[in-house]
Amino acid sequence: MRFLFYLPLSLIFSLFSLLALTACAADLEAFQRASARARIGQFFDRNAVGASSESKHTNNWAVLVCSSRYWFNYRHMSNTLGMYRTVKRLGIPDSNIILMLADDAACNPRNRFPGCVYADAGRHLDLYGENIEVDYRGYEVTVENLLRVLTGRVEPSVPRSKRLLSDDRSNIFVYMTGHGGNEFLKFQDNEEMSTFDVADAFEQMWQKKRYNEMFFMVDTCQAKSMYSKLYSPNILATGSSQVGENSYSYENDMDVGVAVIDGFTHFTLEFMENINKTSATNMQEFANKIRSHADVRSDLFHRPLDRTLITDFFGGVAHAEVIESPITTSVTTVSVESIAPEELGLREPVADLLINVSAAADDVEDHYAHFGGKQQDGWAIVAGLVGYVVMRERRQ
Repeated sequence: MRFLFYLPLSLIFSLFSLLALTACAADLEAFQRASARARIGQFFDRNAVGASSESKHTNNWAVLVCSSRYWFNYRHMSNTLGMYRTVKRLGIPDSNIILMLADDAACNPRNRFPGCVYADAGRHLDLYGENIEVDYRGYEVTVENLLRVLTGRVEPSVPRSKRLLSDDRSNIFVYMTGHGGNEFLKFQDNEEMSTFDVADAFEQMWQKKRYNEMFFMVDTCQAKSMYSKLYSPNILATGSSQVGENSYSYENDMDVGVAVIDGFTHFTLEFMENINKTSATNMQEFANKIRSHADVRSDLFHRPLDRTLITDFFGGVAHAEVIESPITTSVTTVSVESIAPEELGLREPVADLLINVSAAADDVEDHYAHFGGKQQDGWAIVAGLVGYVVMRERRQ
């Protein structure tokens, strides 16, 4: 009797023990999953491009503008192509670069090196190369087109490659070079873009959530005046010269016959050659080392320069996001025997047809391999045979 009395108690105790072990196992599994997710997230955060960046952007864009044309403005073209090469090297793809270029120097009859553009007298590096993608060429480089690109007010017929498809998580690098003066930049000796045009375009971009942060760089005479009227937030700007100062070329090439690059852009590119995708170099270091009467305006920018990576604008981000909820998939299995031949337009059961096709396919593969054919080619013939048999059955 005592044994029978203790038996229910032992069963109840065993049941509670089983439930406790199940709960502990579930908690342990949940903890292991959370720990694994945390380790994965830490790995990607630690090894991602720009891992030490405080910026919250998820994509990078570059708008590179050479506003000059004609052979004697060769240096402005090489300025822009030098920036183009740098941002591509640091990870911004062509799909995220808008390049506006007169493109009349590489194949100019006066060019002793056809199809090439160099930025140094030694001609060590051809900036034109074979993989350049010019989005706006020749007379397409206008003030109107640039403003439409920046603000997104393009015609429906404009292809995707000519659009700035940025959003409120985009960091944008805008570079302009050409001939300018106090509060204006000339476009191909035909029209001018004023600093008010630039300021209002950037404000439209901010209102339309077309950027997270922007870095505006200008290499022209009196460059500081081109960003003196900016009033939109999260913009960092720099230029090659003060108001009232000229911007000068750096080097001439006697064989080319003209100046090949401007000083400010030359020193910028020289500095950028030591930067790679994972560099922790910040914008303050960049501002300190550029030799020129360069000016930096940071009152509209919300982050300290010494905590802003240079790759936040010149490079492409590579962030990974860990999904919290597991991804589940469901697979529906259908029995071959359950498919009626009439549903597929066949005369005999599907299972019998597959057996016949499989036997024939094995013969074809063996014979094809015997005569030296490749396996993937044999399977192509097998696939064709299957299609042929099915179509034949359906016709009959």
